[in-house]
Amino acid sequence: MRTIDLRSDTVTKPTASMRTAMSEADVGDDVYGEDPTVNFLEKRAAELLGKEAAVFVSSGTQGNLLGILSHCDRGDEIIVGQRAHAYTHEGGGAAMLGGIHSQPIKFEADGTLDLVKVAAVIKPVDDHFAKTRLICLENTQAGKVLPLSYLTAAADFAKQRGLLLHLDGARVFNAAIKLMIPVLEVAKYFDSVSFCLSKGLGAPVGALLCGTKELVKSARRYRKALGGGMRQVGVLAAAGLVALDHHVDRLVEDHRNAELLANALARVDGVAVDPSKVQTNMVVVTVDENLTPALQEHLAKRGIVVRDGCRLRLVTHMDVTADDMQTVVSAFEDFFINQRRNVVRD
Repeated sequence: MRTIDLRSDTVTKPTASMRTAMSEADVGDDVYGEDPTVNFLEKRAAELLGKEAAVFVSSGTQGNLLGILSHCDRGDEIIVGQRAHAYTHEGGGAAMLGGIHSQPIKFEADGTLDLVKVAAVIKPVDDHFAKTRLICLENTQAGKVLPLSYLTAAADFAKQRGLLLHLDGARVFNAAIKLMIPVLEVAKYFDSVSFCLSKGLGAPVGALLCGTKELVKSARRYRKALGGGMRQVGVLAAAGLVALDHHVDRLVEDHRNAELLANALARVDGVAVDPSKVQTNMVVVTVDENLTPALQEHLAKRGIVVRDGCRLRLVTHMDVTADDMQTVVSAFEDFFINQRRNVVRD
């Protein structure tokens, strides 16, 4: 049975071209800066995002952490979304390893941080308070793309207040594709950007942190201290190059599949979903929480894997197709038809 895994876009398998590139990669010792494939990947990433330099890291978590550590001193504060990955899903690394305080505020419905609310939590210059140093934004935020008008306002806001701006751009290429602009037009507003190769771009592992030469130099030192110095890692960087060269433009297919899925599920009695809120490759549907376990079991029997919860986040990616979306919709329809039949029998 074919498996349709909609838990995340991190579940993709390396393509045949990636495996070939990995097996043929020219490698060296990256800790000494001698891996030519890594060096080329870093140069290409920096150019794509319009930054001076980049450093290849193991994950988006490490990329965000290195960016925060490189911008902040111990006791400094970052302002971040209450549900941002850098705050809720990355092990508290900034606090644990950097002594950096986080000031969370609630995301707005469109994934932005209200700049009036941001202004209200910036700390006074006073020994009683942490020193506010950095604002962290997330793009996309739960699949939502931050508007360019907001990025302009956020960058101006940060500059006026002497703050730095970091982007958790795990899926920033999805944002750029949705906006139909080069990714550097998104990245230009930020002092640093971390993005993942292992999500929508389909590489098996890896991320890049991009910024100034000075920031990247600092990040390399922190990467080494955190045990992130890797040796002949060109075998992984090669997959990242395939991802950047061949898997960016195809993200539009994932967005179309998500739109198809949302529109079809919106017609299923028992499923609540708003297709107008689907901007990239994520569809959030709500079902009766009492039915969730049975629904998951039903889907699993059809080879469809979803995350736990009554609010299901269904994520499209390069390993699922438009035909798969129809299969998923049919499985949802069958489940709720059977539920109604059981109610009638009772």
